[in-house]
Amino acid sequence: MSVAFRRDSDEEHLEPRFELPIPPGPNYVTATGAALIEGRVEELEAALATAIESGENKEAIKAIRRDLRYWRQRQSSAIPAPNAEAGVVGIGSVVTFTRCGKRMVMTITGHDEAKPATGKIAFVSPLARALLGLVAGDLADFAGEADAVEVESVTPY
Repeated sequence: MSVAFRRDSDEEHLEPRFELPIPPGPNYVTATGAALIEGRVEELEAALATAIESGENKEAIKAIRRDLRYWRQRQSSAIPAPNAEAGVVGIGSVVTFTRCGKRMVMTITGHDEAKPATGKIAFVSPLARALLGLVAGDLADFAGEADAVEVESVTPY
């Protein structure tokens, strides 16, 4: 039969749904980040059970399973962040600093806990990388500027 007379199934035209990308490198987490991941896994497991029980459509169940695979992988690969020395910027530090005359406070966290809008940045972000290992009074180069950031204080998260 000619292709012209064949009805294509709707599935042939759907965009493929790829797995959620796993950030490269180690999966360092703070205690808060580990709890966040555990909570997300529990939430998705409950949602999956409810979706299967209630007869949700296959696409909704697939989406939940995909998210659950991501969070289970993040849970299994989680590495507790190494403790930074007192007063030294590390993962799990709250850093007060000035940049361009503006005072800012950022908490350095793992990937999954980071929310830049709320002042939580991932340890792999350019700003966090510039700050890691510094102590109060240190200057850091950032965004192509020499001594663009001055650390005022470092406290544990």
